[in-house]
Amino acid sequence: MKALVAILVGAALFVGCGEAERPVSSPLADAEAPSVVVYADVVAVEVSGEAGAYQFAVEVSSPDTGCDEYADWWEVVSEDGSELLYRRILAHSHVDEQPFVRGGGPVDIESDAVVVVRAHMNTGGFGGAALRGSVDGGFEVFTPELRFGAALGSVEPLPEGCAF
Repeated sequence: MKALVAILVGAALFVGCGEAERPVSSPLADAEAPSVVVYADVVAVEVSGEAGAYQFAVEVSSPDTGCDEYADWWEVVSEDGSELLYRRILAHSHVDEQPFVRGGGPVDIESDAVVVVRAHMNTGGFGGAALRGSVDGGFEVFTPELRFGAALGSVEPLPEGCAF
């Protein structure tokens, strides 16, 4: 059930409130409704290479609309979310290429090290489906806690912009 929830959240399936349900005294009553937060999902991971220098090929599904809203990186983090092991910056949006695969590495881990592979949206941050596992054991869907690895969002390297 948790995997289904992650996929539904990653696909931004939300039910909104009708106009009649908004409080009249709300400062939003006459303003535009706030936008829905969207997330990128990691849907597959393939690993090649050898211990200490693995190459990851990560498949990401994201609701890219252009540079205003796109998946701007994927990363490999420690199982507890405390350490950034590798980050692949995505230099542009992938509006017409969904889902897409991008490789990266080397990732300095042992074959039995359990890691989490997750993606980041420039507007929504982390929150989509992730995969957890190891080179030896493979990867499966993982739904991180809300604040899982939140401090890593400001750790370098970070995107310097969006090409298109």
